[in-house]
Amino acid sequence: MTVFIIRRLMQSVLVVFVMSFLVFSGVNLVGDPVEMMVNDEADQAERERVIKAMGLDKPWYVQYGLFVSKAVQGELGKSFTYGEESLGIIVQRMPATFELALAALLMAIIIGIPFGVFAGLRPEARTSRVIMAGSILGFSLPTFWVGLMFIMVFAVMLGWLPSTGRGDTVDVAGIPVSFLTMDGLSHLFLPALNLALFKISLVIRLARAGTREVVHQDYIKFARAKGLSTKRVIFVHLMKNIMIPVVTVLGLEFGGLIAFSVVTETVFAWPGMGKLIIDSIQGLDRPVIVAYLMIIVLVFVIINLVVDVLYSILDPRVRLQDVKA
Repeated sequence: MTVFIIRRLMQSVLVVFVMSFLVFSGVNLVGDPVEMMVNDEADQAERERVIKAMGLDKPWYVQYGLFVSKAVQGELGKSFTYGEESLGIIVQRMPATFELALAALLMAIIIGIPFGVFAGLRPEARTSRVIMAGSILGFSLPTFWVGLMFIMVFAVMLGWLPSTGRGDTVDVAGIPVSFLTMDGLSHLFLPALNLALFKISLVIRLARAGTREVVHQDYIKFARAKGLSTKRVIFVHLMKNIMIPVVTVLGLEFGGLIAFSVVTETVFAWPGMGKLIIDSIQGLDRPVIVAYLMIIVLVFVIINLVVDVLYSILDPRVRLQDVKA
């Protein structure tokens, strides 16, 4: 197990290094932030002063070297727009985005797995067909449109839930969270459900496919022949095996929830990282863009590492094959 984790860690470090080069190079090829920050009437001396102050007078590879050396120390550059450390600005918005993503992931698990298992155990039932039809809608409907419909129905027409903002928050170990207050939960529910719809549909189909495959295996038939209860067969024997692909996909999808929550955060005015990155792209705030992308890369790498470890726990053959390799 130790060898397996060490190999994955080494691969993760290599991925982070390569991605840092690609992200930094790509961002530096887009636009000129000086044009966004300097008045049109400014003279050439003023422009050169701003360029030197932002370090844009150096070759890109020198800028990249400085970026890597500072990144190792936890410094990802100062925002051109805010004049503060870009990492600090992102960290302030990070709890809101992570809370939204975790709530959406929890909804996908709580709703998707039971519905998928039910549809797999009783594929011909009318309820199962309704569930699968609903999963197709979840895949098909655009996120921004569903969000607007949620706001119109539940916030405007019925007045049950608020449509924007994060609501009341409480500090937990210095981190503001909203799910511990009723007002915060009411603000969290709609954006989290909107973000979770695609993932719910995905989990339903994964769980159904896994159930249909596993339910006909010999060990399930043997467990039933031994007289085990249906609950024990499902929760002990069936669930453990269908969770292998579900855990893998959910781990990767959690990173996607964090990275691609921009639309949901914009529609519901959720104060997370998504709105920040949109504003930074419009203002060509390179340090914030690079810092955001690097954090997303780190999140994906860490999640992949955790998923690999969980996968190896659920299926020991994975780490045995890795050790032999």
